[in-house]
Amino acid sequence: MAGGFHVDGVRHYEGNVTTFVLITCFVAAMGGLLFGYDLGITGGVTSMKPFLIKFFPGVHKQMKDKSESKNQYCKFDNELLTLFTSSLYLAALVASCFASTTTRKLGRKASMLIGGLFFLVGSLLNGFAINIEMLIIGLYLSEVAPAKIRGALNIGFQMMITIGILVANLINYGTSKHENGWRISLGIAVVPAILLCIGSLCVVETPNSLIERGKFEKAKKMLQKIRGTEKIDEEYQDIVDASEMAKNVEHPWKNITRPKYRPQLTFCIFIPTFQQLTGINVIMFYAPVLFQILGFGNDASLMSAVITGVVNVVATLVSIFTVDKFGRRVLLLEGGVQMFICQVIVGTMIGLRFGLNGQGAFSKVEADILLFFICAYVATFAWSWGPLGWLVPSEICSLEIRPAGQAINVATNILFTFAIAQVFLTMLCHLKFGLFFFFAAFVVIMTIFIASLLPETKNVPIEEMNILWTSHWFWKKIVPNDIDFKSKNSKSVV
Repeated sequence: MAGGFHVDGVRHYEGNVTTFVLITCFVAAMGGLLFGYDLGITGGVTSMKPFLIKFFPGVHKQMKDKSESKNQYCKFDNELLTLFTSSLYLAALVASCFASTTTRKLGRKASMLIGGLFFLVGSLLNGFAINIEMLIIGLYLSEVAPAKIRGALNIGFQMMITIGILVANLINYGTSKHENGWRISLGIAVVPAILLCIGSLCVVETPNSLIERGKFEKAKKMLQKIRGTEKIDEEYQDIVDASEMAKNVEHPWKNITRPKYRPQLTFCIFIPTFQQLTGINVIMFYAPVLFQILGFGNDASLMSAVITGVVNVVATLVSIFTVDKFGRRVLLLEGGVQMFICQVIVGTMIGLRFGLNGQGAFSKVEADILLFFICAYVATFAWSWGPLGWLVPSEICSLEIRPAGQAINVATNILFTFAIAQVFLTMLCHLKFGLFFFFAAFVVIMTIFIASLLPETKNVPIEEMNILWTSHWFWKKIVPNDIDFKSKNSKSVV
């Protein structure tokens, strides 16, 4: 049979990892720079005194008063300050609800260009543009990448996020001593936006998107170009069949709640929820602020944020080279164990030094040890829940529910990103060092969740993903057994 072969009921298609695919996916993943830069830049500028004095003078006075009270836990507790950081994601939450329709009607390429142009309009639209890009690029990378390296190429998007965070931290550190340094930090955001706009003009439309819009011959030629072979008939026909099935779905948002898609709906909700409940964005948003609370000076806190940013980038490289070798489950489970250990150690160290009244300070040696375990925590997240929190939801949704599934995934992620960013400083003030045990408890829960419910998705083509659920010990009780998958009835080909 030309075009593919079967192993354990799952079809594997022929095709090469072409330079064309690598370059295209790299350009698409540049959208991660927008998201990463936004994550890193906001926490940095909110720790700059000139910025606070100009825009939040009341916040600056309150933080100064609380510094004099010696209660380090509540030093930065102010809802107005956290609202500046978290409010960008409210617009993104609304926008993500309409993104699936946009990608279906206009295609992935045009939607990426529109997202980049929105970002250029101004910083007030940052959250809208960035998170639309996250949804669209997640679709794009999943559809273009061959199954055997889909994990690595999708994590390229996460890699660009970490680079964006690191660049933002470096810029914050370099501009912190200037009176108008915050202007430079915020203004440089146009650079990755311009790169994305230019890059979106160079990428190709995915075969899936072309078929959805009735351009069958163009889709077939594009698939041949992407795979580097003319033997794509079987993969092409599977995409066409899945597209026809999708067209017959009159109510996709209603149908994704049916038992047939219950696993996809579950993971598209809980994986992004748990990803944020690891507490990682507390570090990414508020790294300079958090390090100041823990007794680091202003320059030292910004430099510590740079160090965690470097660790973040390096650890993401680990994921790129291991995700398609060891699989998703191994990295997620190992990540859960290591993050739990790091959270407990950090919480214990802070509790022993600052106690319940928030008064105390770390010695230089203690500060270095604390920074090490925070970096170990960041590294673990960067090779596990960070990239896989986006990869797994994007690759388990078949074509007929993928836009809706991705929209739910992104909207859930944005909702919890906003919520945690908004309440973190208040929670730190009230829960004190116990906040780190709070996040550690959720790490335990999500690790059990993955161990019990997520099958391995490595090397499984997206169009064949539903086969996993009917053979899983739990999901086979929910997913109907009479689903007609052509590949289940096909004979294995050696």
